[in-house]
Amino acid sequence: MENGAGGEEEYTRDGSVDLRGNPVLRSRRGGWRACSFIVVYELFERMAYYGIASNLVIYLTEKLHQGTVEAANNVTNWSGTVFITPLIGAVVADAYLGRYWTFVAGSAVYLMGMLLLTLAVSVPALKPPACDGVAVGAACPRASALQLGVYFGGLYIIALGHGGTKPNISTIGADQFDDFHPPEKLQKLSFFNWWMFTIFLGILFSTTVLVYLQDNVSWTVGYGIPTLGLMISVVVFLAGTPLYRHKVPQGSPLATMGRVIAAAVWKCRVPVPADSKELHELELEHYTSRRGFRMDTTSSMAFLNKAAVKSAAGGSAARLPGWTLCTVTQVEETKQIVKLVPLLATMVVPCTLVAQAGTLFVKQGVTLDRHIGKFHVPPASLGAFVTASMLVCIVLYDRFLVPAVRRRTKNPRGITLLQRISLGMLLQIVTMVVTSVVESQRLSYARRHGLVATGGQLPLTIFILLPQFVLMGVADAFLVVGQIEFFYDQAPESMKSLGTAMSLTAYGAGNLLSSAILTLVERVTGEKGAPWVTNNLNASRLDYYYAFLGTLGAVNLLAFVVLSCKYSYRVESTETIDVAMAEVQARRG
Repeated sequence: MENGAGGEEEYTRDGSVDLRGNPVLRSRRGGWRACSFIVVYELFERMAYYGIASNLVIYLTEKLHQGTVEAANNVTNWSGTVFITPLIGAVVADAYLGRYWTFVAGSAVYLMGMLLLTLAVSVPALKPPACDGVAVGAACPRASALQLGVYFGGLYIIALGHGGTKPNISTIGADQFDDFHPPEKLQKLSFFNWWMFTIFLGILFSTTVLVYLQDNVSWTVGYGIPTLGLMISVVVFLAGTPLYRHKVPQGSPLATMGRVIAAAVWKCRVPVPADSKELHELELEHYTSRRGFRMDTTSSMAFLNKAAVKSAAGGSAARLPGWTLCTVTQVEETKQIVKLVPLLATMVVPCTLVAQAGTLFVKQGVTLDRHIGKFHVPPASLGAFVTASMLVCIVLYDRFLVPAVRRRTKNPRGITLLQRISLGMLLQIVTMVVTSVVESQRLSYARRHGLVATGGQLPLTIFILLPQFVLMGVADAFLVVGQIEFFYDQAPESMKSLGTAMSLTAYGAGNLLSSAILTLVERVTGEKGAPWVTNNLNASRLDYYYAFLGTLGAVNLLAFVVLSCKYSYRVESTETIDVAMAEVQARRG
């Protein structure tokens, strides 16, 4: 019912339903009112996650007595798993449970992991004895199998729960805005910027307050607060249930894609008819009844169109197994995801560079003077400057840069999503160069003061590391937000959770690549007698390592630019935004 002269309330046009599958009224559900509950959840959840992740490398080295490389690799291996499990959650959500119930199940698992981790740092029997004061690896007692099992068990239970929550929570938030309603479509353009703002607000609290409590009060308090916060956030999310809009699961996207590709290969010798109307497609009513979207055929990746051919070369449909006949919509959805894969591959290296801020950047801080008067700065707290610079840049970008550039480019986003991502990659390279220079100066200072062999703390303020943390935050403001929005925006309507999971998978692969690179560099440079990364950072050559990562980032940026120039945006995406802009401007006029 349209909200017109009769004053009748309007239903959403994008197929949104309630939990029982009934159409929803725009005035009753969705919008920023529903998003407020979702945003509050994300604030507390990010506080919980980064309350663990920010200081993890310190706990592993100082409490579990692991070496620098081993601890850094354990951090990135866990982080990699955290960001790969969302692929599982996305498939379950899109094919079976839907986003809401997958999220709820994931939250329960996540909470169990947090509780187990809090026990691991609180119960004396689950922690190794304190180090007796000598260098790590000498007389420090190693953690037992039970102690490691409980602690890492909690970590990986969190990773599993994260797989159910992370690909769905941002998608649930975006689902609260109707793409076919111009004002809501424009609100959705800013949603991801403010979503990330909320995330980094939670991170800011974690990297300041929680990290300080862990280092200076107790790990029990430092882990107990985020666990309690996660409990509260789940309750808040559930309280908003009557206001949420939902999307009906459309089936397993990976199964659909696999079927399309297999069918095209099976019918590789079958010609594609010149008239696209001869390809197999269902009636429009089939999609509208399921609140889905029908797509028209395109000439890109024409080979995949064979999957929608109705008959074999001789004109006999009997020769073809039933599973080989796919609809045009299924083929086009597969094309959209396949188009994203090359760009996804170029996101892995930037995510590897991001991983350094939570591992080696923090370990650098341990070697420096952390005192401001009587106040002791936790090394992981410098991560707050990453978050703070991101928050400032996101606000400036959304409120000032986008409107100014939009007037020139006529693009509703100011610049394209791929241009935004490429700027982030360029700033990352600058960050690695600056980091390498700063580390070179730190090592020179250590050599001049005879602190190389002892690995002692340098009488240099920890704030010499500030530029690299700030620059990383500025880079992330372009890269992280752009990446998440790009994969969500360009994924087919029925595969939004998969699109979000793809962006998270890049972080998982980037963290795993970081572990592989660090292990390889340690082995190769160690065999030559001058290891770049050791437990004694004063005797290491982290400046070379950062320069190597910067070079890797530059090569990756070139590949990304080439692929970006060849990429064509999803037509529906650009057209609906343009229409929304035009209609809203007309109303204002």
